[in-house]
Amino acid sequence: MHILRSLRLLARPLFAAVILCGLFAATHTAAAQKPYRILDHWKLADSGWWDYLLVDSPAHRLYLTRGDHVDVLDTQSGKLIGTIGGLHGTHGVALDTAGKLGYISDGGGNAVVAFDRATLATVATIPAGTNPDGIVFEPATQTVWAFNGRSKNATVIDAATHKVLATIALPGKPEFPAVDGKGTVYDNIEDKSEIVRLDAHTRTLTATWPAGCDSPSGLAFDVPGHRLFPVCDGKKMSVIDSNTGKLIANPAIGDGPDAAGWSAKHKLAFASAGEGVLSVIDAANPAYPTIQTLPTQRGARTMAYDPATDRIYLVTAEFGPRPTPTPDNPHPRPAMLPGSFTVIVVGR
Repeated sequence: MHILRSLRLLARPLFAAVILCGLFAATHTAAAQKPYRILDHWKLADSGWWDYLLVDSPAHRLYLTRGDHVDVLDTQSGKLIGTIGGLHGTHGVALDTAGKLGYISDGGGNAVVAFDRATLATVATIPAGTNPDGIVFEPATQTVWAFNGRSKNATVIDAATHKVLATIALPGKPEFPAVDGKGTVYDNIEDKSEIVRLDAHTRTLTATWPAGCDSPSGLAFDVPGHRLFPVCDGKKMSVIDSNTGKLIANPAIGDGPDAAGWSAKHKLAFASAGEGVLSVIDAANPAYPTIQTLPTQRGARTMAYDPATDRIYLVTAEFGPRPTPTPDNPHPRPAMLPGSFTVIVVGR
């Protein structure tokens, strides 16, 4: 009897510990799955179309490409810090790991423009291919990779000298890139519905895989989990094994996406869609379910995720009627209404 009583007494704290661990896990899961909502709208008065945006978490900055310029906002206040001008048709921004320089893919100028992050002054203009679009900084080799949409290749630039090291042919039109930080670069090939893998050390293409969905554009990356998340037409995201290229899942997302995001802390993938929704996918669940579809605003198809604040930034505007198509311009863009450009701030 004494032995049985001792065992019972010993079991009580162990049982209590298990209960506490279970409660902690449940609380953590509930916090991780708390719905996102729109927190704020920031209006910018300047005109100009937009493409990709990028968050610099430590500096509390948000970079917005705006056609012939790049706007830089303070993410704590939503106020405009400054503008990088003199450009021709911007698409994306990449930042070095030293905290000193940034790089803009100036598609209209067929160049990559380097700028000083402290002063926002241009320090170099480096010739690239035709219409550089997606751009990324590769830290292991300290190189900048610009993916040229019309010439269907990648320009590799030495960040120390601003010299072009290589031009790598690609199988089709490249879109958004991602890196693992160790010398591997990935990029969506939109017109072939493929993903390519490149070695930054040898500057060679090492694999081409099906994207698992049509016309992939935005790309997010869970580096430790070896998962790529391209977003596509047909209201689909793919989940791809970054080691093998194997398709794992096809979560449902909104229509007309152009960007994706990844939260390492909460194991969530995001897709922003032009129909006006933000899709949230639970990547901790092997089925990769879509756990939230948040209405945003029509046209909000590009986004940037800030891991420090668990906030998402999307951009859009309001437009007038679409002009009548002509032989010279069969797909005319409607005019943006003055003062309607908006940054949508999403958080929890």
